[in-house]
Amino acid sequence: MNMKPDDIERSVKQHSSAKGLPPLHQWHPELSGDMDLVITRDGQWLYQGAPIAREATVKLFSTILRREDDGHHYLVTPVEKWRIQVEDTPLLAHSLGRKGEGAGQVLSLTTSVGEILEIGPEHPLAVSQYPNSDEPRPVVYVRHGIEARLVTAAFYELADLVEERHENGETQYGVLSHGKFWKIGQGG
Repeated sequence: MNMKPDDIERSVKQHSSAKGLPPLHQWHPELSGDMDLVITRDGQWLYQGAPIAREATVKLFSTILRREDDGHHYLVTPVEKWRIQVEDTPLLAHSLGRKGEGAGQVLSLTTSVGEILEIGPEHPLAVSQYPNSDEPRPVVYVRHGIEARLVTAAFYELADLVEERHENGETQYGVLSHGKFWKIGQGG
C-alpha cells in the first residue's frame, strides 16, 4: 500500500476537530508500513524524491510526527502509522528571540514550520556533538521525541549570549532562559 501526503492530510483533518495540536499521545495504530518520505539534514521534506510543494502539508505533518523508543520517526493518524526517514532532525530552529534579562531572561527560537519555542522545561536546549566529529549539534526539544536543530546563524546568536560559570572546579558555558542555566559547552 502506498500512502500519499494528501491522503494522510485528509485522514488527519477527518479525525481532528479541535484547534491546536492533534492529540497524538492518544493515537496508537499498528504500523501501516514505510512511506517514501525523507526529511533531509537541511530541512527539506521530500516525497518520492521531490520536495513537498504545499507548506501547509509540511506544517500539518510536523504536528503528527513522533520519534518512538526504537529511534524511528513516524507520521501518525488515529488509524495509520507510517515510518519515514529523517537524516538528522525533522525541524530546524532559527531566529533567536530574547525577552528580559538575567534570571528573568527568556530565549525563544522559531522552527522551520513557524512554531515559536521558548527554551525552558517544556523545550529544553541540549548541545552534543555529531558522532566521530567535533561539530556541535545544538537542538531544542519540540514534543513527542522530536527535536529542532539550531541553524548555524541561530547557534552563533546564542553564543553571543553565553555566560561563564564555575561548577565543581570546571568552567561551564551556557545561557539563561526561564531561570535555568542551559549548558552549551565546557572549558578544557
